[in-house]
Amino acid sequence: MRPTLRALSVWRRDLESWQRFAPSFFVAALGDPVFYLLGIGYGLGRFVADIDGVPYAVFLAPGIIAFTAMNSATFETTIGSFTRMVEQNTYAAILATPCSVADVVAGDVLWAATKGTIAVAVVLALVAAFGLLASPLAVLLLPLGFAVGLMFAAIGMVMTAKAPSYDFFNYYFTFVFSVMFLFCGVFFPIVTLPAWARVVAWCLPLTHAVNLARALAAGTLAPSLLGEVAWMAVVTAAAFWLAERLVRRRLLV
Repeated sequence: MRPTLRALSVWRRDLESWQRFAPSFFVAALGDPVFYLLGIGYGLGRFVADIDGVPYAVFLAPGIIAFTAMNSATFETTIGSFTRMVEQNTYAAILATPCSVADVVAGDVLWAATKGTIAVAVVLALVAAFGLLASPLAVLLLPLGFAVGLMFAAIGMVMTAKAPSYDFFNYYFTFVFSVMFLFCGVFFPIVTLPAWARVVAWCLPLTHAVNLARALAAGTLAPSLLGEVAWMAVVTAAAFWLAERLVRRRLLV
């Protein structure tokens, strides 16, 4: 089943609920990137040679921006959506209205992507203040953050649909989320990995998000980036399709 405009009602419900906790969100959205940029970008970066002709902090910043979108969207559609689905029975209440399961899933995914974009905006302002952006095309990191948020929000909903408890998410965060964070080019070019690891990294969606973020921050657009966009679109569509079916099976059986 395809989502309808009623998904925007679910998005609005999530927004109004979030407003009560917005201050803590901004602290978290700003805190981790500051620590990474100061501790790794400038601290460890003093001992790291330039990468691709730029200082390490400049290399790191776009990767942190892509990770920020992934991080915010993922937590919203795992811990947040699981709470609404299982603990609070919010999904069941919404389904008593004309909204369909597809609307609920789409609304939560859209909201998670929105939160990811807000977090990216905060980090983008920080990175710009540090003088780590080389091109005015960096403003396009905002729509990219939304696209990255959609992708990882849909993947997170797949995990939530299969999760019997909160503990289940430990598997995803340990064996998938952390692997992407460490080995998808955020901290170093993936070309330094062994050949087999480069193939694995290429298959992981964060790699393509980081590549696009780095190109926009540096203003080095190329036709090959269309392949990155296409791969992200395929992953997003497939994850949403699967998430909607798994959530429908869980809620309507």
